Amino acid sequence: MAAGKSNLSFVLKKPNEVSFEERPVPKLQSPHDVLVAVNYTGICGSDVHYWVHGAIGHFVVKDPMVLGHESAGTVVEVGSAVTSLKPGDRVALEPGYPCRRCNNCLSGKYNLCPDMVFAATPPYDGTLTGFWTAPADFCYKLPDNVSLQEGALIEPLAVAVHIVRQARVSPGQSVVVMGAGPVGLLCAAVARAFGASKVVSVDIVQSKLDFAKKFAATHTYMSQRVSAEENAKNLLKAADLPGGADVVIDASGAEPSIQTSLHVVRMGGTYVQGGMGKADITFPIMALCLKEVTARGSFRYGSGDYKLAIELVGSGKVDVKQLINGVVPFEKAEDAFKKVREGQVIKILIAGPNEKVENGGLDTTVDEKKLKEAKVNGSTGCC
Repeated sequence: MAAGKSNLSFVLKKPNEVSFEERPVPKLQSPHDVLVAVNYTGICGSDVHYWVHGAIGHFVVKDPMVLGHESAGTVVEVGSAVTSLKPGDRVALEPGYPCRRCNNCLSGKYNLCPDMVFAATPPYDGTLTGFWTAPADFCYKLPDNVSLQEGALIEPLAVAVHIVRQARVSPGQSVVVMGAGPVGLLCAAVARAFGASKVVSVDIVQSKLDFAKKFAATHTYMSQRVSAEENAKNLLKAADLPGGADVVIDASGAEPSIQTSLHVVRMGGTYVQGGMGKADITFPIMALCLKEVTARGSFRYGSGDYKLAIELVGSGKVDVKQLINGVVPFEKAEDAFKKVREGQVIKILIAGPNEKVENGGLDTTVDEKKLKEAKVNGSTGCC
């Protein structure tokens, strides 16, 4: 089914230099693998960071690397041992797979595997290509009522699911989400789906807060350029949370947001760090100690997160379609990256090189009305 099809790939050569390269269609490496034709791919903040800087922390692009990891596609070939999928199945791609043998994998925390193979993380190529091979159990069949475009947003939604699960959000709780970028918005939506009665989205851009209120938040708060303690006091008053929030999630990675978060969470509450920013910051550890706050980190996604993300979309509890500003053909991938870098979109999808965008009834332009309503940055960088 891949015969005669393009495996055109969007390749990062070095910072701010990309190219389109026709590469061989990959072969199945295991009887448990499948070959997938990539239909749609979203852009994560980490993709943009590699594009601009060529590195994230100790992950440095030393050789040409295909970008992209938020993808959905159609199965075109299955290995001899695969029984869960067949050609023609539409799947969301979990873009990283672990060794399955280390202590972290065996304890159920495979996202912490030291030998993780993760798309578009050096030295591994990503999914902005025509065809992608992966273990069948890391390709999740989409329900009939979930589109391939929605399938491309399962990856960031799984990040949000993992964050909210780390927070142990339960019905009736109050949740404050710092940052209203894509993952912050999805955290708010997942918290509502988990039964949170009050969800407060916090940001410094009013248009982002306006969108958050329509999307999932019950309350919003415009963060101010004041001390963390004063900002927290004003936030709690505005959201009618006199005793503090049960759960605070930072999906921004910004130092002032993190500092404010520890003054917003209630005594004995829970704080989860989902956004990634500077490696080292000034942290209000006294507030953490005096309140006996439970603090957790969150990294990518783990066991069950993808399945739950798909269930949330399929059941209508989280409407990821609202985040999609438009779809562009593969040859306009760099333009899409520019729109994300400039904060012009929430999510823009890149159609695979074999998608017939011109005849497929797709919106290949960004919805200008949506942009005016919700001009936001690309990502928290938490995946």
